[in-house]
Amino acid sequence: MTDRNLHSTTSGSIADRAQIERIYKLWDDALGRRDLDAALALYADDASIESPLVQQLMKTPKGIVQGKDQLREFITRVFRNPPPQRKRFRTGFFTDGRTVTWEYPRATPDGGQMDLVEVMEIENGSISRHRVYWGWYALGLLKQH
Repeated sequence: MTDRNLHSTTSGSIADRAQIERIYKLWDDALGRRDLDAALALYADDASIESPLVQQLMKTPKGIVQGKDQLREFITRVFRNPPPQRKRFRTGFFTDGRTVTWEYPRATPDGGQMDLVEVMEIENGSISRHRVYWGWYALGLLKQH
């Protein structure tokens, strides 16, 4: 059963669109303010983040951090020195009630930014898995550092 405010996935998990939108907005707000505690509050205790940036900042061959302690260390490093090309222009999100995704496109009305796609799996009102996919421009910037 699906309507514009309630979404169901084949796994049977159901989330209210308002709950998904809340995470979408609060996560971006925490990113913009570089508010570590606000960002961490959105993640489940055993959540994971997967990103090429994990390898870069954590100096590990594995691109995954898992659990609040590792997330705290990684997000602290992310917030410490964001590149000027890391802007936050986006135009909305897509969700099936379990997964939410959106794009930070390279081309924006105000010029360029790092091209990223964020994918978050939401369970019980928290982010359980977070994956960040990097576009050609963002990867080029990563290789420079």
